[in-house]
Amino acid sequence: MVKAKAPRRTLDSYAVKHINKIIKAGDCVLMRPADQSKPQYVSRIERIEADARGGNVKVHVRWYYRPEESIGGRRQFHGSKELFLSDHYDVQSADTIEGKCTVHNFKSYTKLDAVGNDDFFCRFEYNSSTGAFNPDRVAVYCKCEMPYNPDDLMVQCEGCSDWFHPACIEMTAEEAKRLDHFFCESCSSEGQKKLQNSHAASRHSDTKVDTKRRRR
Repeated sequence: MVKAKAPRRTLDSYAVKHINKIIKAGDCVLMRPADQSKPQYVSRIERIEADARGGNVKVHVRWYYRPEESIGGRRQFHGSKELFLSDHYDVQSADTIEGKCTVHNFKSYTKLDAVGNDDFFCRFEYNSSTGAFNPDRVAVYCKCEMPYNPDDLMVQCEGCSDWFHPACIEMTAEEAKRLDHFFCESCSSEGQKKLQNSHAASRHSDTKVDTKRRRR
């Protein structure tokens, strides 16, 4: 006779003693990789379950992939803390959880004053079988027409409002940080006229170009 499978119950939350943290469905966690030389895995907890006695706790997770784990690999515009929410689901022992982390949406991440070790961001869902992304396109910037990488410094044109990498406009990062005004090549003639009119009206200007700085 086949022995009946022991019933399991779903937990609203669970205290992971070895990290002194309480986890629940919806939390993002760092998980121990099989190969200790690799970075910790990142997943989102979908469900927590235990046996009838409350032991043998398992977590049902949905994995985040790092860019280098995707079919296309890491590309220039991928941020160092970027993750893709995959369609890869799994069941793991709660003992493999090594910490909690936060996976921000892209907009929230770019507004952080400081990025901690446990901060990540996600702007794409990823199909692990086909290598397809959702959304399949995002806004591009600069002459190089690349999506925005929040690790990179960029300067904004006061004319067209597009953002540019200093290297793409033959400028060093230090030069870009010292800019009071910036007009791209397409807007430079009209921009110079505006600046001349502005200086004629006032010798002093507090206007500074916005910059997107690398956060650590």
